[in-house]
Amino acid sequence: MKRTVLSLLVFLAAGMVTLASPALAQEAVPITQPLHGYYTYGQLKGVTTEEVLRGAAAATTVPMGIYTLTSSRDDNVYQGVTVGRSPFFHGSRTTNVPTFIVPVKVHMPDGTVFDPGVADSTCLGGKLPTTVTQNSPLFQSVAFTMNSIGVGTTQYADAFLRAEFWQNVSVTGNRFHTMLSPTTVLAEQTFTVPTNKGGTFTDGGCGKLGVMDFSTWDSFVESTLIPFVTAHGGGPTSFPLFVLYNVVMADPFVPGTSDNCCILGYHNAFASPVQTYGVSDFDSNGAFSGVSDISAMSHEVNEWVNDPTGDNLTPAWGHIGQQSGCQNNFEVGDPLSGTLFPSVTLNSFTYHMQELAFFSWFYGSPSVGTGISEFSNNDTFTSDAGAVCE
Repeated sequence: MKRTVLSLLVFLAAGMVTLASPALAQEAVPITQPLHGYYTYGQLKGVTTEEVLRGAAAATTVPMGIYTLTSSRDDNVYQGVTVGRSPFFHGSRTTNVPTFIVPVKVHMPDGTVFDPGVADSTCLGGKLPTTVTQNSPLFQSVAFTMNSIGVGTTQYADAFLRAEFWQNVSVTGNRFHTMLSPTTVLAEQTFTVPTNKGGTFTDGGCGKLGVMDFSTWDSFVESTLIPFVTAHGGGPTSFPLFVLYNVVMADPFVPGTSDNCCILGYHNAFASPVQTYGVSDFDSNGAFSGVSDISAMSHEVNEWVNDPTGDNLTPAWGHIGQQSGCQNNFEVGDPLSGTLFPSVTLNSFTYHMQELAFFSWFYGSPSVGTGISEFSNNDTFTSDAGAVCE
């Protein structure tokens, strides 16, 4: 499968880090420098964009709305899809997408186990990561204010979608929504990382951090985890979200080094009718700047809603957020990776979500979001991405 991996080079604050591998050590190797993480995305495999659109129209995949516009950044015409009804149609409709949360226990080659199904008294105040995820603003409704405008009492992804298309959807009052509902937590699954395909290390933060090979893991997702979800009521018309706990990825994993680390999450789409899915780390380790608990998950869920196939093209943008070079697709989290939205306390837990870039930041002024000078959902971007990246 051809993958587009962002050109960001992952650096440490100072020097390189040595990861544990079975050939080198049986214990996690301590480090003192903070790691820097990034996100990636898949491109369609086994299906064309035209087949995806036909499938959405025939309701054989998740509902998708089509948009077409001329970008003010380069005067070219672009077409893409978002999950749910198109916000440009001024329609009054709530779209519900059945969602399956799948916690995955990861066994590392050195024997370390990372388990979101066990209460963590060391790094999470005795709370259960899977329960904290389920009770979060990603799946429960909260009153959200974005750029001083109340966008509704709803889930974070829906609140963001409403905010970034506010000029279009606000005319319907409170009747335009795209919800992850119903949400079902399936039985925890287990992934045993093959020898030389993962390692464990500590960084002076809380607990340990696991790193595993991206392709090895993603093959397991598509060959084993997706069929598991399908057998339990899922399928192409649903959204499976695979939740890891303090486990990230390297593409590829190189034993004994920190090369290509660390991917915190991604979303992907494959097969016909197209099956979309997301993968994210729940972080309590504190190894990454601007990342905490569900922030990586909020990044991936929102990118899936806005670009479920990973190939909504935009004028090239870059040299910002995690992107040191240029990128040309509609990934709302990437320009603000590591920038957090104001925290939300819900169910006795303080949640951290990532700030996100609006549709108009990618395609150009004027903004159709919450205010003509707002291009992200917490005031960081006050103009569009500017000249086409070179």
